[in-house]
Amino acid sequence: MHNSYQQLVNKLRTSRKVENINGVETITKPIPDTDVTGDLDPRVLAVIRSYAPSSEPPTFDLAGARASMGWPNADVTTTEITTEEMTIPSETSKIPVRLYRPASTETLPVILFFHGGGFFGGTLDTVENPCKLLAEKANALVVSVDYRLAPEHPFPEGLNDCFAAIEWVYTQAEELNIDRHRIAVAGDSAGGNLATACCLMDRAQGTNWITFQALIYPVVNLGSIPTDDYEWDIGQYEIGHNHELIRGVVTALADAEGFFNELYLQGKADVTDPLVSPLFAEDVKGLPPALVITAEYDYLRLEGEAYARKLARDGVKTRWIQYQGMDHAFMDKLGDYPQAEDCMTEIANGLKEMTR
Repeated sequence: MHNSYQQLVNKLRTSRKVENINGVETITKPIPDTDVTGDLDPRVLAVIRSYAPSSEPPTFDLAGARASMGWPNADVTTTEITTEEMTIPSETSKIPVRLYRPASTETLPVILFFHGGGFFGGTLDTVENPCKLLAEKANALVVSVDYRLAPEHPFPEGLNDCFAAIEWVYTQAEELNIDRHRIAVAGDSAGGNLATACCLMDRAQGTNWITFQALIYPVVNLGSIPTDDYEWDIGQYEIGHNHELIRGVVTALADAEGFFNELYLQGKADVTDPLVSPLFAEDVKGLPPALVITAEYDYLRLEGEAYARKLARDGVKTRWIQYQGMDHAFMDKLGDYPQAEDCMTEIANGLKEMTR
């Protein structure tokens, strides 16, 4: 780990613009080593330019798509974090989980982490280093959940696994030496969707187990369907440089044909079902405090912003952090992108500050 990386991490900790926008505490984090706006972070630019352009029309191969997910990231923890593999019994399946615990004898808060991957991919390995760092920074037990994936297991099977993991953590609190009154959920992309959908389920059944939610560039409107407060528009992205490249980066996640939605739903639910697209929940009153994290050049940014506004309008304590110059899935590049490390620090801080 060279010094310049650490310097950038340190700079991100203090470099921020804080505003109240539409009732949302909004924090914008600039690219730490350039004053240029309207452009990708130089590290993102270097990664994207390293991809060889393909002249072949893309064809979808499930195994190939799964294999290509994630990024070889780094363990940047500085203290001992123990890792334990377990299986949670549930009515319909056995759910593998990985537990990350800091060296502490005190009763800890717990964060259940749900990885991203479009509901059909992603693994515990991809998010292992971010989860270890989160355990260290938050001084919390982190439970990373290997929920079942579509298309083999369409909605709501993966979501039910995630909620079963929350229930297990609550009922096993003494054995796990955690505080059952400090249960948080977190996830990136599809995992952010699962995290906030679990909050809706928790409210619906009156259990109120979850006390904090951290949503990293979450999917909250699967069909990108316009609402009173959301309409996807490339014009809402400030693009001052590398226009064609950035437009390609931003639109890469657009699912114009609804192919990936169909892979996940398979006719089991409508795309506007609130547990599929939480932006369509009639209201989100009474949900736990929320930290919403977005990347400037991510297709999902606008729906994440709209969801932050929706939460704040309904009286949920909400903080929104945007990383300028970042693209989707930047969290995976821990050790390469200083923003990935800062993101975990901000979740840890949010857990401590927003649940006081």
